[in-house]
Amino acid sequence: MGAGGDPETGRLAAEETQEEIMDLLSGVDMAFITAGMGGGTGTGAAPVIASLAREAGILTTGIVTRPFSFEGLTRAERAETGIANLSETVDAIITIANDRLLKVAPSDIPITQAFVLADDVLRQGVEGISDLITVPGMINLDFADIESVLRDAGTAMMGIGEGEGESKTKDAARVAISSPLLDGSIKGARKVIMNITGGPDLTLEAVTE
Repeated sequence: MGAGGDPETGRLAAEETQEEIMDLLSGVDMAFITAGMGGGTGTGAAPVIASLAREAGILTTGIVTRPFSFEGLTRAERAETGIANLSETVDAIITIANDRLLKVAPSDIPITQAFVLADDVLRQGVEGISDLITVPGMINLDFADIESVLRDAGTAMMGIGEGEGESKTKDAARVAISSPLLDGSIKGARKVIMNITGGPDLTLEAVTE
């Protein structure tokens, strides 16, 4: 159920259900607030939910998308307001411009599929962080490792890359740091979380490079 495109309706709905939200957050260590900004629910409710989570001491990360340009100026302006409000209530926020998705999507992608792609990017953002803790690896990270990077981090970015052949790890790294999904440059970044996934032929030398 949406908020009819009205952020105020979304905000009031979240505020009126604070007790229910807090019940859902009980016992939670880390929360992801994902939303497509510009509408009523994401723009209005997300900052309220994030604020409740952070006040409860929960490590809170926002992963949101800016609307496609074809969705209009009004929605874009609402999105910027929502992002600014959410930034004040989360430990870290990753913002992805939907228009950037068009640089990696087929030119003939149906409009309905474009929105599916935007939702999938949000999923990848959440899984990219949560899998570091929940999926066993050669070098395992725990919640404290992730918290040390994301707690009070402010603006964060996410890049994803794949590679094949002899230089696959280098290629994957280059693609990740130059990804069109990145809203800016990683220059000046104070902390980095890197997750390398490969097959049984992945060598120590390749990872070190």
